[in-house]
Amino acid sequence: MFGCHPQQRRSAFARFATGSPLFCCGCAGRQSALDAAGSEADATSFLFWVLVITGALIWLALAGLLVYAIRNRRRTWSEDAAGRLILWAGPVFSSTVLFGLLTYTLWLMPGLRPPTDSALRVEVIGTQFWWRVVYRKSARPPVTSANEIRLPVGERVEFVLRSDDVVHSFWIPSLGGKMDMIPGRTNTLSLLAERAGSYGGACAEFCGTSHALMAFSAVAMMPDDFERWLDTQSRPAPGAPGPGRDLFMRHGCGSCHRIDGTEARGLLGPDLSHIGGRETVGAGILPNTEETIARFVAEPAALKPGTRMPSFSMLPPEEIRAIATYLKGLK
Repeated sequence: MFGCHPQQRRSAFARFATGSPLFCCGCAGRQSALDAAGSEADATSFLFWVLVITGALIWLALAGLLVYAIRNRRRTWSEDAAGRLILWAGPVFSSTVLFGLLTYTLWLMPGLRPPTDSALRVEVIGTQFWWRVVYRKSARPPVTSANEIRLPVGERVEFVLRSDDVVHSFWIPSLGGKMDMIPGRTNTLSLLAERAGSYGGACAEFCGTSHALMAFSAVAMMPDDFERWLDTQSRPAPGAPGPGRDLFMRHGCGSCHRIDGTEARGLLGPDLSHIGGRETVGAGILPNTEETIARFVAEPAALKPGTRMPSFSMLPPEEIRAIATYLKGLK
């Protein structure tokens, strides 16, 4: 079992988990560490099941000894026999099992943080309460995005992690383990997605009022699809026709947000160059529709307490709707 292919291991444990309603709960989903879609997450979930099964077997053995002792309470054990049982079932058995598990865990650890010389580097900067994302690939200009990460299936990606303010923690449970983002320090993490799909990511370190609302989507794409997406992101989005762009500039949104190909060059807030093509609004808290964009423009603090974005509820509803239509058209 320990040397079998990751796909075989996932299949075996999936059958084991679905055999009991207890194990079914929380074992699947876009943000489950037990529904592995990446190399590192697969190794971690396999270790979890090894520990669970080992613990269950030990519990069954102890329960069996207890039943045996109750049913045979009239039998008297000699002092030597009792001593041998205590010796072999106590320190010898416990030390052997713990040593075996420790050895396996230490053998597993280097694979969870493998060295990488990836052609694709993704810089992720944590900020209260959103994520700045910059893609850097050889022979390509940098591509800036926010609150969503895309990566190619079957290619190892190096993440360069930093923080602009307080301690955050970068975590995509279905793809791998977490890594802290510490002000003044740069940490690196490499992940290898093995299955296409959309997975949930989150900040795993309390970072303020809206810590629980600081999420993101991690979309694993086939390599050709990813290259096409990256090429699209490197060019300005055409945007939908209408007054929304002029209103966006007139009301000062461009002083905080950047939109490629326009006069908006702000760096205080998320990059909105291709916001219409992202899955969510507000760092994972709402689905990406014109209605939710309009809600966030009007009352950002009501949706995400502690955000630094001011409210624009004083604007006429038709102007907010026009701005939302313009932003949704940036794909």
